[in-house]
Amino acid sequence: MTTTTPSSSSGASSSSGAPSTLAGNSEPLTHFKITLRRSAIGLPQRYKATLESLGIWRRMQTVFMPHSPEAAGKILRVKELVEVQNVPASLVRTKAEQRQERKAPRGYVVVDRMLA
Repeated sequence: MTTTTPSSSSGASSSSGAPSTLAGNSEPLTHFKITLRRSAIGLPQRYKATLESLGIWRRMQTVFMPHSPEAAGKILRVKELVEVQNVPASLVRTKAEQRQERKAPRGYVVVDRMLA
């Protein structure tokens, strides 16, 4: 015989619907993760200038911006070109950190140096 609790008997997800936190994580979402998915080639200069003001120069480039009305307005102007996610401050990466994460590991390990 199986016993179910009232919360698990419903088919709904356990998310509380709060936009300020991740499900299962109590850390607040404080930044936008913006990735350019579509090129701005052939679009008016207004769109290109908006992307430039967001700090995006090429396709598949990702930038992080803190939540602000200015950032939200810029994102809305180019919403057809970008993918946006809300992330906590702990997941924000600088340009150098993103580059380091993409680097392949070295193909060798230095065991011992002959010169000492």
